[in-house]
Amino acid sequence: MTSRSYAEYEAMFDLTALPDSVLDCSAGGSSFTAEAAARGVDAVAVDPAYELSMAELVDTVRRSLPATTGIIDDHEAKFVWSWYGTPERRDELRLEAADRFLQDIGETPERYVAGSLPELPFEDGRFELVLCSHLLFTWADKFDRAWHLAALRELIRVSSAEIRVFPLVVQGAGEPVPFLPEILDELAGVTWEIRKVPYEFQVGADEMLVITRS
Repeated sequence: MTSRSYAEYEAMFDLTALPDSVLDCSAGGSSFTAEAAARGVDAVAVDPAYELSMAELVDTVRRSLPATTGIIDDHEAKFVWSWYGTPERRDELRLEAADRFLQDIGETPERYVAGSLPELPFEDGRFELVLCSHLLFTWADKFDRAWHLAALRELIRVSSAEIRVFPLVVQGAGEPVPFLPEILDELAGVTWEIRKVPYEFQVGADEMLVITRS
């Protein structure tokens, strides 16, 4: 259960300003929702892990730290440290994010909703901006083309304006996703673009998908 910081989200999703309402889908132990809410945004996080008790959640988050994981160790040549600077700085950001997340979910649990793609517990057009990091495409070796198409359609359903998905390569080796162009062609009622972002950790993972409701 990864804990990512607000600074990482800003870079991954090239965020310069936030709209009135934002959903962080598959948020895990990240601090984005807490930080966005502190800025006056109607921010909500969704993740299946939020079904856990608080004690179980704390244990799950703590066991996921430090941030240097087996995936990085197994594919060391596929990662660069230009954005973080050092592994220690990355771990520091993740520890701070985990602490902020645990504090916020303890104080305002209503912001954290248990749920998972491809069926989210929100009404149509609930959020202006929907963010999804390190789930779609990252796990294309685990979830097939049909699942990805259904998941994208669900993210579109709950957004009234824009969806941003990062990254667009498979975890570990960073291979391209072969069915990405096909499923984008099947999306109706939207426009989309693939945009460079000011963040790269996995080699070649420096682009996000931006989908805009027509």
